[in-house]
Amino acid sequence: MDFRKTSKWIIALALALLPAGGLLAAPGLPAVSIQPGADGDTYTLTLQALALMTGLALLPSALMMMTAFTRIVISLAILRMALGTQQTPSNQILIGLALFLTLFVMQPVFSKVYDEAVAPYMDDKITATQALENGKKPLMDFMLNQTRETDLALFLNLSGTDQLDSPEEVPFSVLVPSFITSELKTAFQIGFLLFIPFLIIDLVVASVLMSMGMMMLSPMMISLPFKLMLFVLVDGWSLILGTLAGSFYTA
Repeated sequence: MDFRKTSKWIIALALALLPAGGLLAAPGLPAVSIQPGADGDTYTLTLQALALMTGLALLPSALMMMTAFTRIVISLAILRMALGTQQTPSNQILIGLALFLTLFVMQPVFSKVYDEAVAPYMDDKITATQALENGKKPLMDFMLNQTRETDLALFLNLSGTDQLDSPEEVPFSVLVPSFITSELKTAFQIGFLLFIPFLIIDLVVASVLMSMGMMMLSPMMISLPFKLMLFVLVDGWSLILGTLAGSFYTA
């Protein structure tokens, strides 16, 4: 495998998700340099390899904060709480499900990043700085479409930014916290709607048990089978996952 080509692809993807600067302005810089010495060749890592490792370390944070992952994983966690199934599905299953659903939702965005930034950079047609700018635009368009105007106005006011003429002029440092705040609001709204039918079942079961004088019997033990039956009968997983995925598409 060509290490140079592989490292350039990863660097371009990392720059698309983490626009931190233009350290790699010139493509083609070798990741490992070889210097002859008295006792043999000496291998040293260049600035490109350092930037590559730094970008890979920060990629998980970018995946969680700048994609659909936050809304999906919080909604699934609240769903598990509403069902009352404790640790079923487990955290690993929920995170894995949220991760692959995020990749499904973000596929159009990642395709644009690859076509406009990664592929030209790998072919040495543009510099890393140009790849950064080209790859940042599809991601910013996605976040702008999902961000509430009130949240965006809040952080623009806090940053002291003047009135902008178009959404494309929103600074990236303002867009990211606005997007995260908006996603948290949306996730909790979805969680509230998910809780309502299961809460009604819990209230009905608790009222019946109290009217029968069965104070010592936990209502959760009785309501859990009914909530699971309701969830299965309405094809809950397909309904919720399809709704979550569809909530990110805008007309």
